[in-house]
Amino acid sequence: MISGAPHLSIFVSETSADNKIESLAETISRHGLSARKSLGQHFLLDSNLCARIARAAAPLDQVTVLEVGPGPGGLTRAILEAGAKRIVAVERDKRCVAALGELVRAWPGRLEIIEADALKIDLNERLSGPVKIVANLPYNVGTALLIGWLGAPERYDSLTLMFQKEVAARLTAEPATKDYGRLSILAQWRCETRRLFDVSAKAFTPPPKVTSSVVELIPRLAPLFPAAPSALSRVTAAAFGQRRKMMRAALKGLVADPEKFLSANGIDPQARAETLDIEAFCALARALPESKEPPGE
Repeated sequence: MISGAPHLSIFVSETSADNKIESLAETISRHGLSARKSLGQHFLLDSNLCARIARAAAPLDQVTVLEVGPGPGGLTRAILEAGAKRIVAVERDKRCVAALGELVRAWPGRLEIIEADALKIDLNERLSGPVKIVANLPYNVGTALLIGWLGAPERYDSLTLMFQKEVAARLTAEPATKDYGRLSILAQWRCETRRLFDVSAKAFTPPPKVTSSVVELIPRLAPLFPAAPSALSRVTAAAFGQRRKMMRAALKGLVADPEKFLSANGIDPQARAETLDIEAFCALARALPESKEPPGE
């Protein structure tokens, strides 16, 4: 089901992958493509780098790959060449959809293009069997997309994603470090996270003002500690909303008596959010008055 966004699904079986296709640069030139800042686009044109990302997500021959924001298809080509059984690519830019159609014809039956806003689409019905997410995410929606996927990461075998380096640092950060925050907790609670390698701005057109990083997330069989997702989301949002505050001040409005609440759960009311580990936040989430334990916990 797709809500609130137009879509276009294409399957063509006119040619085979044995047929030579033009280079990515030629495709971009012929379609008059240029990255749009409003869409957070930075086209990844380095074929060696695209192949490296695809290899990092391997093996792909028995899975469906979800790719968001394929743009002109540099990474898409690499994923297909790495042997992906099937790709579902979500792209909202009509210009890029036309360029990607050529890849559909070159790899018949293996690539489906959906023209849509990935934040407004439910892909569950289209993603059958084992699924991996492999994507160079648009900068302006990457974090929002990831938080959505973290709501049910067990649906995926792995997520191999490119973010701004500062986002990647938050995903893998440990407590009491400058990058540790809400995203660190939400990601590591449900997944094993690992930063694989950095990517220079020179690899993109146009070059962004920041370095990027490729991150691997492997969903855990069960959350690291028991907690209701909504409760953990609320307590981390409050705690890191103003991270320089002590916890007793940060939780005002979330609980009636923050000092009593924190002390009852073995946490110093004067502690700051970045000093607390994931287990501590899960304990606070379980203790929230409205919190309910997840089934089986």
